[in-house]
Amino acid sequence: MNKNWRGVFEQIVFTLAVFLVFLLAFEDQLVVPIWLQSVGRLHPLVLHFPIVLLALLLIFEFFRFSQPTSDAQVIIEKWVTDLWIFGAVLTGLTTIFGLLLSKESGYTGDTLFWHKWSAVSLFIVFGVIYWLRYRSFYQKLSSRLLVGLVSILLLFTGHYGASLTHGEGYLLAPLNQNKQIYLEDALVFDHMVKPILEKKCISCHNPDKKKGELDMSDITNLVKGGKNGKLFVIGKPELSLLLERIHLPISDEKHMPESGQPQLTDEEKQILSLWIKGNASFTKKVSELVPSDSLRMIASKIFASVNNQDVAYDFSEADSKTIDQLANEYRTITPIAKNSPALRVNIFNKSDFNSKKLEELLAIKEQIVFLSVAKLPVQDADLAIISQFKNLERLDLNFTNVSAKGLLDLKTLERLKSISLSGTQVKFQDLQAALMGLKKLQAVYLWDTPLTEDELRRIATKFASIQVNAGFKDDGKNPLKLNPPELKNTSTIFETDAPLTLFHTIKGVQIRYTMDGTEPDSLKSAIFDGKVRVSADTRIRARAFKAGWIGSDESVFEYYKCAIKPDSVTVVLPLNRVHLANGPKSFFDRNLGTFNANSPAWANFWTGVRNNDMELNLDFKTPKTISVVSLRIMEELATGIFPPQSIEIWGKLNSNGKFKRIQVLKIPVPKEMKFHELYAIDVKFKPTNFKELKIIAKPLEKIPQWHGAKDKRALLLVDEIFLN
Repeated sequence: MNKNWRGVFEQIVFTLAVFLVFLLAFEDQLVVPIWLQSVGRLHPLVLHFPIVLLALLLIFEFFRFSQPTSDAQVIIEKWVTDLWIFGAVLTGLTTIFGLLLSKESGYTGDTLFWHKWSAVSLFIVFGVIYWLRYRSFYQKLSSRLLVGLVSILLLFTGHYGASLTHGEGYLLAPLNQNKQIYLEDALVFDHMVKPILEKKCISCHNPDKKKGELDMSDITNLVKGGKNGKLFVIGKPELSLLLERIHLPISDEKHMPESGQPQLTDEEKQILSLWIKGNASFTKKVSELVPSDSLRMIASKIFASVNNQDVAYDFSEADSKTIDQLANEYRTITPIAKNSPALRVNIFNKSDFNSKKLEELLAIKEQIVFLSVAKLPVQDADLAIISQFKNLERLDLNFTNVSAKGLLDLKTLERLKSISLSGTQVKFQDLQAALMGLKKLQAVYLWDTPLTEDELRRIATKFASIQVNAGFKDDGKNPLKLNPPELKNTSTIFETDAPLTLFHTIKGVQIRYTMDGTEPDSLKSAIFDGKVRVSADTRIRARAFKAGWIGSDESVFEYYKCAIKPDSVTVVLPLNRVHLANGPKSFFDRNLGTFNANSPAWANFWTGVRNNDMELNLDFKTPKTISVVSLRIMEELATGIFPPQSIEIWGKLNSNGKFKRIQVLKIPVPKEMKFHELYAIDVKFKPTNFKELKIIAKPLEKIPQWHGAKDKRALLLVDEIFLN
């Protein structure tokens, strides 16, 4: 670099220094305009090159006076001098950009203070060294002292910058993670939830960088929330801002974490959702969760168990591909503990269950140590299959159809320690015979069985080594809260009418319900007697009551009438690749979707479109008279899921005719944010005899201006179509 250019760069450094002094002097009165905020955001973009350049120059400077000067060293020195002034310019620009960035909302605290002043000091000292390098007094000792000072300032600046970006203690965090946490000692919040927040959230939401006025670094501020309100609604993840933001499209400006930052994994999202659903406790231990709890099952994969440290299973791990093939939305397969070959299996969905579901598990029969088939139509014959799981330790048969005679097949299970028989019809004599064959049994659970108190007492006396648990006895002194009523129906979609099949797992419970939209109470609402039938679209609200107990929370069930089903369905335009469900079959399979993203009903039952219309052709072998077409949709405005802007109904009256537009329904665009809903949109018209029917639902082309994703296309989700 010639002297003229070097002089220009020296003037730039001097100008930057003056400008920096001006900014620091009037920092409190400084208001950064929008266009200049973008300049400030160049700070993280440009800072890495000056850091690397400074480090190299400091190494050159440290060894500058170590050896006699040669011709080569003279040439290198000229290059180093040029780089030195260039580095001073970049350091000054980076410092000014950082100062402008700090004026945006969310940057406060001691960390910002020390980061700012260590950066300013670094720029000043670096510039001073440039002007001192050719002074006569600048020799080996003085150069190394100044190099040491710049090195310290560089480390301090980097440390405080990393703390602002990644949170306090970021540098030493890996060292603090070496402590072994066992399943029995783990706390749900401290060891499952908090690490997620620290890795993915606290870098932007800490005492020194409160984006959105939100600090997530401690419990008090986490509960307090930020400028947009509380982060979570206890027990209701579907209404919680935290879950809403992390599930927004990554392109949405309100998505958390920001685009370019490490995103939450599916398991991390599920942990946060389950923690909030479980009342967001900050003190609950993982060991307090029931073994079948989803959060407990995730924890068993994360933490090793003290109890399993001494268990030396004499079998190897199952093939991971086999486990992946067997696991589905109705059958979960997880290790009982981290690095353990032993597996826990839970099977769900009464309507989908048959003996084959158990036979398929014979591929991993050696590894299964826990099996739950509770509330499934398991018969005595199925126990012969279960008896082949030779390492089984715990078996949950609650509310199944097994009898005590069938349990005799389990005598081959030499490691069986616990068996749950609550809600079954076991008989006294048969149960005694079965228990005699289970030599290693330590506990049996017999809630809600036909056994009398005297029979239970006799069993406990005869089998003293077995803990006989008969459950809670209602003496009126310790009231508990009832769980909500449940529904036996596998589907609430019907052709003509359907029975209302409310039930409760506790005997003597009175179920009260309403069908007019009002909340059920313990005095005025109708008492469910098992004789009610539903013949039209109806919303059922129900609660359970019993003397000496606290009334349950409300259950809500929706019934839909669909009297006509097409012989074939064709999807004319492509569905969204994320919301394919089961293709054309999805619209009339009687499977209703839900809000819960962790539920199979979310993943498997919703069809969606965004970039084109949802266009369906329905064909009838025999013409059908139809006057109402209903689309059940999801409306979740916060995540950009809007109702359609219109629904068109077209029809052919005969095979050779042309499609004729029958009806167009325009749906009002929501005017403000509101809670999500699931509901059916009815398109009504004069009764018409159709041979073919075309349904065109148009997604909203432009999300309204009040929404964070304004002007973007909305997502339309449909799970079922009803024809009447």
